[in-house]
Amino acid sequence: MSEASKILDEMNDRSREVFRLIVESYLDSGEPVGSRTLTRTLSEKVSAATVRNVMQDLEFLGLLDSPHISAGRIPTQQGLRMFVDGLLEVGDLGKDDRQKLDETLGSNAGDVGGMLDRVGSALSHVTHGASLVLTPKQESEIKHIEFVSLAHDRALVVLVFGDGHVENRLFTPPPGQTPSSMREAANFLNALIEGRTISEVRRQMLSQIDARKQEIDVLARQMVDSGMAAWDGDDGDSARLIVRGRANLLGEPGEAEELDRIRTLFDDLERKRDIAEFLELTEEGEGVRIFIGSENKLFSLSGSSLVVSPYMNADRKIIGAVGVIGPTRLNYGRIVPIVDYTAQLVGKLISDRS
Repeated sequence: MSEASKILDEMNDRSREVFRLIVESYLDSGEPVGSRTLTRTLSEKVSAATVRNVMQDLEFLGLLDSPHISAGRIPTQQGLRMFVDGLLEVGDLGKDDRQKLDETLGSNAGDVGGMLDRVGSALSHVTHGASLVLTPKQESEIKHIEFVSLAHDRALVVLVFGDGHVENRLFTPPPGQTPSSMREAANFLNALIEGRTISEVRRQMLSQIDARKQEIDVLARQMVDSGMAAWDGDDGDSARLIVRGRANLLGEPGEAEELDRIRTLFDDLERKRDIAEFLELTEEGEGVRIFIGSENKLFSLSGSSLVVSPYMNADRKIIGAVGVIGPTRLNYGRIVPIVDYTAQLVGKLISDRS
């Protein structure tokens, strides 16, 4: 049992109700909640002084904070986490939200990239937040590979996939490469590629290089290593994140601190940093996951929350993720079923294509 769950279990009914009402009011309005307000909504009739004592106890436990002297209370990050884990009531997907998503994503026409771009726009529109969509990697079977020397420090790799898709990438070859070493590297790879994807070729290639070290020229092996890095490295991942609805995060900022938080978030989104981390967040288990504030590995400096879910292909393999990012006072009960439904819908649309 986590420390937060233990605290929640040890609370009496009054403390639990006060805590729940404060968090729910904060998530709804973003404003601190005072004792007099709570006395009007509590199920039992108690004085404001009694409520203040309960609020002080909850603050001592690290669940509430007072932003200003003599002001009401707001939940801390620890308090939000405990609420999400133990008290959050996740509703069913609203009829209007479902209809908007179905209308936007109902068509499976066009390429996967276009469909996932529509997913991002739909999520942003329905949730009034910023949406994140991690697209699948290209895993089609490869038909042909070719290296083309452009200059002593520049080369082009051409990938022809079995589905007719052609991909060209520029990269910097290792020093000392010649047209003949490039041909040798291409011939070596083309002997391996039949019926295999990039990832499979990479694994097979490394195994073959190790087994046939004496048969392959040193420069050719360097060429193979550099070429595969150009196709399967971090540069390829940088285009995999689709971000839509960033303007929705602006809301109605008033204080300079809030503007700084938003600028930091925008910088993070523009750089699209730690993309691989985004998918890693979802691979530890199925279903929707919620990351609050500093728990959010992608945007830990922005004071934001991330609600994210993986989507799978027909083989039940995680191939991407969809999510919504917004302030820590997100309406989690509404956002969770929206993200969950969207992930399932995307998985079905992609599976139907295979």
